[in-house]
Amino acid sequence: MPRSLKKGPFIDPRLLEKVEIAQETRSNKVLKTWSRRSTIIPEMVGITLAVHNGKKFIPVFVTEDMVGHKLGEFSPTRTFYGHSGDKKTKLKK
Repeated sequence: MPRSLKKGPFIDPRLLEKVEIAQETRSNKVLKTWSRRSTIIPEMVGITLAVHNGKKFIPVFVTEDMVGHKLGEFSPTRTFYGHSGDKKTKLKK
């Protein structure tokens, strides 16, 4: 269920401070964040964020198309190794 329009999008306050400082200084430094639940806002466009996936930090370059999505959508937490059926068909050949 989406967040109320009255409340606005959720952005972690510490992340918002880091983004504002990066915008003011025009820094190309990668910003580390653990806040996967934060919504991407237009002020974040053009910044590279390192989003933690539980094991390591995944670099995410924010573009205009990402505005409105959550940071966690761009750093997958699970590794897909393939379906078990694929292995059986390879053995038969």
